[in-house]
Amino acid sequence: MPVDRIGTIALVWRGSREARQAGAGAAGRLSPLFEAMANVGLVAEPAVYLDEMVDDVRNQLVRADGVLVWVDPIAEGGDRSKLDPLLREVSSHGIWVSAHPDVILQMGTKEVLVRTKSLGWGSDCHLYETVQQLCGELPRRLVSGATRVLKQYRGNGGIGVYRVALREPPAGATEAVTLGADAFVHTQHARAGSAPTEMSLGEFMRRLEKHFEGGGRMIDQPFQERLGEGMIRCYMVHGEVVGFGHQLIKALLPPPPEGLDSSAALPGPRIMHGASSAAFQALRNSLESDWIPGMQKLLDISTDRLPAIWDADFLYGPKTKAGADTHVLCEINVSAVFPFPDEAIPTLARAAATAIEAAKKARRS
Repeated sequence: MPVDRIGTIALVWRGSREARQAGAGAAGRLSPLFEAMANVGLVAEPAVYLDEMVDDVRNQLVRADGVLVWVDPIAEGGDRSKLDPLLREVSSHGIWVSAHPDVILQMGTKEVLVRTKSLGWGSDCHLYETVQQLCGELPRRLVSGATRVLKQYRGNGGIGVYRVALREPPAGATEAVTLGADAFVHTQHARAGSAPTEMSLGEFMRRLEKHFEGGGRMIDQPFQERLGEGMIRCYMVHGEVVGFGHQLIKALLPPPPEGLDSSAALPGPRIMHGASSAAFQALRNSLESDWIPGMQKLLDISTDRLPAIWDADFLYGPKTKAGADTHVLCEINVSAVFPFPDEAIPTLARAAATAIEAAKKARRS
């Protein structure tokens, strides 16, 4: 049956001039969304973004009724320093934008690990706002022999993520023990092909200084010993779980005997599962009934402002005494979430249609 036309929605992703000229032909993995949007009464328009053509993109977005965005914060040397002000400007006209840059700053950076650590997904996370704070506090957390993971404030693909532990923890040490910068640490970067290395703690902390430039900061999280069992990516549309992806990752794990150049060092494929997958129902129930509402309360984000598509990555935490799994939040991804399960596409389209109708009604009132 024909569907009443609701309006237009611009789908934004980063690309070249040639990709912008190709329009929907360059959509790739986003192509199925065009048909899904049409099925709910939305005309989807490709809006390939590049900084050099920001004015052209602006002229397109201000004529749309809604905007869905897939642009990483860091990619091929680019950032969102021009895109985010544009999206705020577009939103100020009453046009629905998801994910809104302000919502990304609330929940889509690594700092969310610290701000929500009181929830059931939380762990012993800490925020370093300056190099001086890092140098003063990190040695105290390493002295017990614990392995920590340091993550830069914004990033993707393992950029600015490091595993670190003392080579020889002092016997019976506590945080009160002073640890010198000449103590040796084992460290490993999360980028593919990075081997564990050894250096002084002072050298390691100096290497992190670049992550504090331009107002940057770092988050410190405990290493999860069950990392080798994989990561569970939970896909959400607003506050509803719409699918899962399970992947055996290799970052921050010891290299395989075959070496870093072998296929054994590569991460496994992400196996997609529907929202009803029995293996993840306990996690789904915790997310929908407890953790997402708890995050919304802590961060002051209403359900209608949650991103139309986002995901949360979980690692397996320690098992309970009864042998049940626990899950620890690793990060939340908001800026550019794909691929996502095919089952999520109709739900995402319906959510966009509902949000655009509400935005249009608000503009008329």
